Amino acid sequence: MPNSPSSSVQEARKAIATRLGYLRQDAGLTGRDLAIRCGWHPAKASRIENSRTRPSDEDIRQWCRVCDAEDQVSDLISASRNAESMYREWRLLQREGMRRNQTSDVPLYQRTRHMRVYCSNVVPGLLQTHGYAEALLSTIADLFETPNDATEAAAARVERSKVLYDGSKRFALLVEEDVLYFPFGDAKTMAGQLGFLLSVMALPSVSLGVIPRTAPRRMWTLEGFLAFDDKQVQVETLTANITVTSPSEVGLYLRAFERLSKMAVYGAAARSLILEAAAAHG
Repeated sequence: MPNSPSSSVQEARKAIATRLGYLRQDAGLTGRDLAIRCGWHPAKASRIENSRTRPSDEDIRQWCRVCDAEDQVSDLISASRNAESMYREWRLLQREGMRRNQTSDVPLYQRTRHMRVYCSNVVPGLLQTHGYAEALLSTIADLFETPNDATEAAAARVERSKVLYDGSKRFALLVEEDVLYFPFGDAKTMAGQLGFLLSVMALPSVSLGVIPRTAPRRMWTLEGFLAFDDKQVQVETLTANITVTSPSEVGLYLRAFERLSKMAVYGAAARSLILEAAAAHG
């Protein structure tokens, strides 16, 4: 199976460490020499160069100063910050509540023309009703022991989802059939959520596919991900939201989405599966 998307974050960090190593070598310094000149513990330079310690902005400035490469500071600091922004821990994103996280990606949603979404465990955020989102987000806050502003966060999520009604965009969404049966909220909440799925299928900009439990697998079940055009993918793991921008990795996710989409059913067949799930919820 492919490596975890977090591997792309590690590769980005390693690339920065490698560039710092080349600067040290070009300056004719050993790692110990560099550490001493920076006023660090002798092992610190080695830890940075081997990607065991992430260099701070100030570390990069000192490294470049000692190596007489101060013209590289801005580029290296920018690359380092970009690498860290690829991996965003939910616990840190939600330390002051969840509402802010629902609004931070609004510009990305608005500028994206073609969004592809795959979910194997919950209804996609774009298709969640307020009641379902509130129940789900409350569960998340409880797990992470962060402030529970689920009501406000759910409202922000629903507001963000208004992009679905922009006819200039296209949305392709896939869910595993089991998602229809995982209850978040009471029976009334689930009835409203499944009913909304049925109504949103009528939107000309939306394609909703359901992958039946019995479908022959052309692709194994993955963690949920969102693809924004062909530029970037967000992968939602238990602990973090990981942004993938490497063209080869983005391409792999798009290829996986294509395989998953061929396993799904649409239209009347998808509605039938949703109605069966609604009946099971009573």
